Amino acid sequence: MTSAEHSTLYMYSTTVSDVGTVRSNNQDSSFAGAHLVAICDGMGGHAGGDTASTIAIRSLAHIEKDSAGGDVARATAIMETSTLAAHDAIVGKAKRERKLAGMGTTITAITLVSGYWVLAHIGDSRAYLLRDGALMRLTSDHSYVQHLIDTKRISESEARNHPQRNVVMRVLGDFDIDARPDISIRVAYPGDRLLLCSDGLCGVLEDSTIEETMLAATDPEECAQRLVSMALRAGSTDNVTAVLADATLALNADSFDVPHQTPLIGGAASASLDAIADIVNEPVAAAPALIAKSSPAERAAALIQSRPSDDDTAVGGIPAKPSVGHTSEVREETGELQDPDTGEIPVVRKSNGRYSADPNDPEVAAAIHHEQLEKKKAARSRRFRGRVAATITVIIAVLALCGIAGGAYMWSQRQYFLAKDGDTVAIYQGVPTDIFGIKLSHPVEQTNLTFSELPEGWQNQLEAGINVDDYDAAVAKADQIEQELRKTQQQRKDEEARRKAAAKTQKDAPEQTKKGTATPSPSASSSASPSATAEEKDSK
Repeated sequence: MTSAEHSTLYMYSTTVSDVGTVRSNNQDSSFAGAHLVAICDGMGGHAGGDTASTIAIRSLAHIEKDSAGGDVARATAIMETSTLAAHDAIVGKAKRERKLAGMGTTITAITLVSGYWVLAHIGDSRAYLLRDGALMRLTSDHSYVQHLIDTKRISESEARNHPQRNVVMRVLGDFDIDARPDISIRVAYPGDRLLLCSDGLCGVLEDSTIEETMLAATDPEECAQRLVSMALRAGSTDNVTAVLADATLALNADSFDVPHQTPLIGGAASASLDAIADIVNEPVAAAPALIAKSSPAERAAALIQSRPSDDDTAVGGIPAKPSVGHTSEVREETGELQDPDTGEIPVVRKSNGRYSADPNDPEVAAAIHHEQLEKKKAARSRRFRGRVAATITVIIAVLALCGIAGGAYMWSQRQYFLAKDGDTVAIYQGVPTDIFGIKLSHPVEQTNLTFSELPEGWQNQLEAGINVDDYDAAVAKADQIEQELRKTQQQRKDEEARRKAAAKTQKDAPEQTKKGTATPSPSASSSASPSATAEEKDSK
């Protein structure tokens, strides 16, 4: 795939998270946006697991808006540092609130950057990739049973029913273990479909079942709904969460077919919509609930767990409309006040000298409101300074690029080279290349050389362009080629003359040989005479 194709690859995602039929609260959290998808499976008791997974989502959420500038290496670094930041935040929260000691969470997160999937993973949540009709697993579980599988002690089928299948060896949280995530990078292609899921789903469904469902359901939300429902019907006793993401190709970044979506927040993190909206600086929505409960027990559990509000009535545990979180600016305009976290309530000395941290106390509420206004002012000031700095940076970058481009062009026009111009050889000014279809050279003088008369070696060099230092060097190079051409032509003439002379010599040689055989030489005649005279004398 070319870089141009990479630049038009977009992601559309959705998520569904369900508390299940056994647990009383959902400790999973998920994020489904246009640039980031993530699944976090919390652990650590009733309050600890959902807090840890929510902190992790809030630590990753900024990736939805923080641009890596198309730099895959920078995106990889952002994924790793954000994961480690989540770890530090979870540990800090556990130290401040001892009831949360021992909490932790898994993280599996993927972002799409310049046509590459960048994945961060720690724990036993999983990421799958469906490509060309085949499902592949992108992650390896950091669990005890996976260790047993890798060391050939048990099989995949035995792992599903192993008594220690829920023991995770690496997670983020209040544990003395390695918190660095596994980072991997894969090329993304149009039509790729990702599945991120908690072990409540992949722990009960076979990979072949997951593959078949992902192939059968073309709509991502329908696919997520089916997978979560199937996991519950298969007897999952855990929270079940699925995040689906499709890679789509848009021909024009401004066209209607580019996926523009509101980020969806699933599971425990959906209780922090306003905070996450402030992080991504845009509205976010709670993920859609599971549409159908498959058994009477599940429907009864949904009715018990649902908490309908005055505005949103719930039928069968399904909210009539999804909750939406807005940024602080919107909440300020509408007069809505954010419910403060326990750790954000200030201790106020009242007018009567007593201290209070009761958020219902008017003086404490006023102090909270004042702190929130100060934070908003500071945030607006930071954003303004950031915009000014970004604008100045862009202007400086544009000016620098213009200066570099102008300097490069001026330098190119001081260069010369010899190249073909029709069937002649010309001296060109510039460099033998073009940028965005703009040629950086033009012929300034024709030479006496005919391209077709030159040897093949010179022709190959002239096709690519023979670079020289300056105009005089170009003239000298043309004279050199012309002299070598004349020398070569003269050598060919001399060689032709030698071949003709040799052919004539070979033709005359047989005639000379024939004449020498028919006429005896005088020396032979004279040498025979004395012998004949001596014989005559003896006979007498």
